[in-house]
Parts: sequence; C-alpha cells; structure tokens
Amino acid sequence: MAAVGRLPSAVVALLLALLCLAGTSVATNVTYDHRALVIDGVRRVLVSGSIHYPRSTPDMWPGLMQKAKDGGLDMVETYVFWDVHEPVRGQYDFEGRNDLVRFVKAAADAGLYVHLRIGPYVCAEWNYGGFPLWLHFIPGIKFRTDNEPFKTEMQRFTEKVVATMKGAGLYASQGGPIILSQIENEYGNIDASYGAPGKSYIRWAAGMAVALDTGVPWVMCQQADTPAPLINTCNGFYCDQFTPSLSSRPKLWTENWSGWFLSFGGAVPYRPTEDLAFAVARFYQRGGTLQNYYMYHGGTNFGRSSGGPFISTSYDYDAPIDEYGLVRQPKWGHLRDVHKAIKMCEPALIATDPSYMSLGQNAEAHVYKAGSLCAAFLANIDNQSDKTVTFNGKAYKLPAWSVSILPDCKNVVLNTAQINSQVASTQMRNLGFSTQASDGSSVEAELASSTWSYAVEPVGITKENAMTKPGLMEQINTTADASDFLWYSTSIIVAGDEPYLNGSQSNLLVNSLGHVLQVFVNGKFAGSSKGSATSSLISLTTPVTLVPGKNKIDLLSATVGLTNYGAFFDLVGAGITGPVKLTGPKGTLDLSSADWTYQYCCLFPYQNIWSLQIGLRGEDLHLYNPSEASPEWVSDNSYPTNNPLTWYKSKFTTPAGDDPVAIDFTGMGKGEAWVNGQSIGRYWPTNIAPQSGCVNSCNYRGPYSASKCQKKCGQPSQILYHVPRSFLQPGSNDIVLFEQFGGDPSKISFTTKQTESVCAHVSEDHPDQIDSWISPQQKLQRSGPALRLECPKEGQVISSIKFASFGTPSGTCGSYSHGECSSSQALAVAQEACVGVSSCSVPVSAKNFGDPCRGVTKSLVVEAACS
Repeated sequence: MAAVGRLPSAVVALLLALLCLAGTSVATNVTYDHRALVIDGVRRVLVSGSIHYPRSTPDMWPGLMQKAKDGGLDMVETYVFWDVHEPVRGQYDFEGRNDLVRFVKAAADAGLYVHLRIGPYVCAEWNYGGFPLWLHFIPGIKFRTDNEPFKTEMQRFTEKVVATMKGAGLYASQGGPIILSQIENEYGNIDASYGAPGKSYIRWAAGMAVALDTGVPWVMCQQADTPAPLINTCNGFYCDQFTPSLSSRPKLWTENWSGWFLSFGGAVPYRPTEDLAFAVARFYQRGGTLQNYYMYHGGTNFGRSSGGPFISTSYDYDAPIDEYGLVRQPKWGHLRDVHKAIKMCEPALIATDPSYMSLGQNAEAHVYKAGSLCAAFLANIDNQSDKTVTFNGKAYKLPAWSVSILPDCKNVVLNTAQINSQVASTQMRNLGFSTQASDGSSVEAELASSTWSYAVEPVGITKENAMTKPGLMEQINTTADASDFLWYSTSIIVAGDEPYLNGSQSNLLVNSLGHVLQVFVNGKFAGSSKGSATSSLISLTTPVTLVPGKNKIDLLSATVGLTNYGAFFDLVGAGITGPVKLTGPKGTLDLSSADWTYQYCCLFPYQNIWSLQIGLRGEDLHLYNPSEASPEWVSDNSYPTNNPLTWYKSKFTTPAGDDPVAIDFTGMGKGEAWVNGQSIGRYWPTNIAPQSGCVNSCNYRGPYSASKCQKKCGQPSQILYHVPRSFLQPGSNDIVLFEQFGGDPSKISFTTKQTESVCAHVSEDHPDQIDSWISPQQKLQRSGPALRLECPKEGQVISSIKFASFGTPSGTCGSYSHGECSSSQALAVAQEACVGVSSCSVPVSAKNFGDPCRGVTKSLVVEAACS
C-alpha cells in the first residue's frame, strides 16, 4: 500500500475502481428466438435437471451439483416451495434445507445455470401442492383463479422470492446463474374447469411476473395460450412432437419424467435407460434446444412434506442420481454420453432449422446443415424391428426404438439403445442397531428390550379444553394440517335391549375420506382400515362389543399427505364424513349427528373463532424432540410391542464411514420417525404392493407409461428410509418413533449403501463413442469402441478385476459367466489397463484380445472392485 500511496491520485482511483470491478460479476444478457435461448447473443443448446432443495440437505448440494455437471448438465431446475418458506403468514424461513440462496449459489459454484420455477403452485407430489394451509382460511379466497385475495397473496410471495434473489445478485442480469423463471405450473391441464376467470388469471399472472423485471425470460409449462413474451413449454415422457404456440418461441421441455413417483401401497416404477435416452435424442432431433429431467435427483420427502395423498417418503424417481446422492448406473453414464453427443452437434443445431428425410417405414432422419456444418439424427421409431437404412449413400443399422447421432452427418458416435456405460452392483449393508452400552461403549447388535424407552399415547381426547358439538367435522378445516391426526369422540348409554345389539355385539359402520381410520371402543382397539393412492374413501364395518351403561367410542382419522393436484384440489376434504352407525339384526343407531368432542387450542389467522386443533398428546408434549425431557417416557426392562399408538425412544451411534445411511423399518407398522429431533418422514413398511403388474425385465421398446415397468409386487412399497449424514452427530444420537398400528422396534436396523462392483459390457459392433478419459491421439490409435470403468468415489482406485471375458459372456453385474467363446487373454488385458487407477478405457476388438471365434460378434465384459 505504501507503493500505491506514491502514485498520482487519479491513478489510485482508477486502480481502486478496477479492483471493485474485478470483484463484481459480469451481467449476462438472456433472451430467446425461435430456435433457442440466446445467452450474450449466442444461441445455446442446453441440458437441465431438477434437484429440489428441501428434498436433500445443504451438505449434499455441492456433491449433487458436481455430479450434475459431470453428467453433462448445463443447468439445474427447482421449484420454490411456498409452504416451507412462509409457514405462518408474513414469517419467512430461508434457512437450512430452505436456504434457496445457498442452493442457487451451490449451482453457480459448479458452473451451472439455474431455472427458478416459482409457481408458487408446484404440484410436485408435495403436500397441498406447495400452498401453505393458512392460505385456505383467508376470507373469500379461491385458489388459482381471478380472485383478488388469492392474487394478492400470490403476488406478495412471488415478489418476496424475486427480491430475495435480486438481493443476493443471483439473476443473470446481475451476473448470477438464474437464466430462466417460471410462473404458475401446468395450469393448462385444468384451466377449463375455471372458465373465463381462469383465462384472465393466466393473463394477470404473466403480466405480474414480467413486471418484476428480473432481466431473464419467463415460461409457463403446459399452457398453450401462454401470453407473450412468456414461453410455453412441454412436460411429459415425450415432447418431440411438441410445437410452441408462437413461431417466435423456442421449443423447451421443462419436465422429462426420468421415472415416476412411488405411492405407499404401490409397486416401484422405473423407466428403462434406453427409452429415456431415446426421448432425449428425439427431442433435440426434432428441433428442441433445452430439455430438463424431472427428476435428476429426486431425494426424500422429509417430515410430512409429501402430498398426493399416499406418496411415499422416498422420492427417488428412478433418477440419474438416486435418493441417497449416488449416481445410478447405467442411467447416469449413458445419459452423460448422450449429452456429449448432442453437444458435438451444437454448432449445427443453433445455426439452422432441421430438414426432414424419410428413411423408410418408421425410420427418418433430421439434418441440420449450414455451410460446412452438418449434424444428423437417424431414428427408428418402430417398437419391434431393427432396421438397416441408407443415409448419404452409407448403410446404418438402427435398433428398434433408437436414435443414432452423427455430429458430422457421417459417423455415428452414439446410438441410444446401445449402452457403453458401466453399471454398479450395490448392496444395503445391514449394520444391526449400533447402540450405546451402559459403560458408554458402542455395541453393534440387535436392540435388546432394555434399550428402548416408551410412552403410550392415550386413546381419545385428554385435554380439558375440549369442545362438544353436533356432527362430524371436516379434518383439514379443523386441524389446518398441523397434525396428521384428528380424534372424533362420542359416547352412548346402553341398556342392553337396543335394536342395534345382538347380545353385547354390534357392527360399527364408519365412512371416511381417509386416509387411515382406527376405531377404539372403551379404550380398546376395535378395527382399522385405509384408503389408497387411487381412492382415499374408506368404508369400514367392524364388530364391536358394548357394555351396559356408558360406552365411549373414539375414532382416529389420519391423513397421509394432502391432495396436491387437480382443479379445486384445495376443496378436497379429509376425515370422517359419515355416516357413523351401529347396526344390529333389529335396527340401527345413526351417530353421525350425535354430539362429538374435539380439542381446541388457538386462533387461526383470518378467523375470529377458536380453531379445533386435534393431534396426539405426544405431539403436544414434543416427545419427538429428545432435548425436551418428559415424564411420559418409561424406561424398564420391557416395553410393549405390536400395540397401536406407542412412542419409542432409543440412542445409537453414527455408522462409521461416509456411505449413505438408511433405516430398515422391517417389523414396524406405520408411523413417523425422528433422528435428533428431525423428522425423516412417514414410514409404512406394512403397506404392500399388489401381487400382479410387475415384470422381471422391461422391454424399453415402445411408448413408456408409469405402469409399464414396475417391480417389487407383493412386497412393501418402501422399507428403507434415508437418514442424511448431516442429521447425525458424532457419538450418541437419538431416535424417536411414533407407531400408529403396532410393531417391534427391536427388529429395525441401520444400513449403509455400498458399491460392491462396477461393471461394463460392450459389443465390438458398438458405435465408437467419444471417450473423455483418453487423448485424441490415443483415440486415433485404436479402432472400434472401448469399455470404460470408473470408481464411484473420489480417491478410490480399481483394486482388482473380479471377472473379464471377451467373447460371448452372459449374466449381469455380480453374476457374469463365460460363454462357449471366450478369450484367454481377457483377464490379463483388463488387469493391465485398469488395476491401480481410478478409471480406465479398454479397446473392444480382437486385435486387443485375440479372436476366440471368428465370424461371431463378440463382447467384452469386465467386473471390477474399487477401494
């Protein structure tokens, strides 16, 4: 600084100004034309993926972003979840998993753009579609239509989000990563139900968004009449046939569904890698320039965040990055190769529009040619037969339901049906339950009965501040979703000769909108029933035993996430609707209009009445938070098992290492779990998928639907529940369970997800893809494709080759076997190329291995271990 002080003052001022500019991000100009988004005057071909910040944790975000970048993504896309940011009107939360600024900056740090989908309706299998429940109680409000109370609240929250992003300098116009924003969400699917007010609402929403002056384009998805200057976009399994409603708009795909969500009581859906790759290539083939995977990382529905209802805690979505943050192979790797191939075509794609050429029945080419630039996509859209086509005087073999990509209009660098990406053999390693012994040492074993404390949740209403009124109350209006649970309590006097009795027996009929119902008579469990993802309706008839004199009837209604989709979804109720009847051989007693008792506690916003808030006594006492001591807990040498309405508490030590952690809830019924006071979500391992509808292997050829490829029929929909490492602390941890149906907590266990092997299988007639692991000179020295392997974790190297075969091997990763044709050199060649390095590339040709069977198309299979 002394040297600077001797410079002329004008020079010093200039240097200071330059230093300030050096620390300031350079603004980016984002516009669009009919072909693409235009960034700083250049059209761009972009690949994006959805990652939702509340479905992961801040410590996971950098790794997720880097995996997205490594997978060939240019951008991440996220909804903005109104309910988590404004749980109480005017009280905002942008901390922890809700730290949207930190999330967007994590994307920028990885070199990714961001698409911010504000909505603020999100759908997303999220509770109440992302709307906060207090919104429901504003007088005169009607959601998602030309309604002043709703528009006022929607605009206020949207302005809050935009101001928060501007305050952090996160829009591209400020030098930040946000290049695109969305307002509303899939309104075109249901706008006919709202009539003319729906149309005017959409015009208002578009104008409101543009007036916020973000400096980046806005979109509306699934909205053909999107007002200019917004862009209408496509959502679906396939969007190659989509055409923007105005010729001045680019063709954008905001949701390419990489799989499907899982429901409690449903089989596990998955989408074949080849079909997803086919859909992506077809979109860019037919003029698309931005597509987004929904989801690229699905994550976890922590707490009570899942909607639906009946959406599971896992939101894995069969995404390229799995629920735990690990890459899913071969989906992640094959899509990475697809992205590389498409980016090789980018100069031609942005230079011109495609021209179409028929290559025969169900075969076609789209060619992008401008001057010396030329790129071509050859597609076989037949879902059964392979084809050989002629293009530019050369023959090309096209497997059924595939696209070949030719960045130079001559050479195929990738075919979507031919995977040259490794797969992984993973396992969930059961650790038992690592608990703390009396001397403080760690014990890794099944829980003994003495390791659990318990608290019995009382049946019915226990508070003095109870309200009795005639009739059955709707649950959401009563609880404002502050709890899954609502007690309905009444009593009757029995003389012993009532017509609804058969001796001391009667049948109790209860109808409910669900989602789960339990019946207790005189404090004893009498029956239960549940709805499903396809129908929340419950009609339960259960025999009950009544005694002379007063009989107490308690009905417990429980929701499993609120409705999140459809016209007027906010008006879909829950809880016991009735009738509630006692029936016998000679008559019926209708209790629907009887006096029912509920609890109340507080004032709802916008309602000058006492609200009825019915939950569990354990919730009211915060039993889920072990830092709050409670006399309710009982610690002795035994604890009740298989009893409904029971709380359990124990301690455990953090599993060693850095592998993802989950709890296996085998042995439990239905409930919610907390680790160190943080809810890891609802568990329900007793909800079994139907026995039929699954396939051992799925034919990727032909249009995909959510029910086409399913697995785990006849098994629990979800057994494993993710516990993020950031929820854990060194040494001792607390776990609390609330068990609704009845279970045995000693049977649960911790598991870690570990990769046993990495494998690859490549045929010698596979297209010779671009390989980022070797130099151009090395590529010129080889002929034909190469098999590639890479260790899944940073710092790992390939420690051994478990299996290698060049010839006609068969099997899957972890269980390969040699065929009749097999080179004796395969193992040695693979060991030489791969052992001791983190990644390797092995040419697949008879030149490298010898030819064990001339005239036969051979494959190379390698299985490796990393450490």
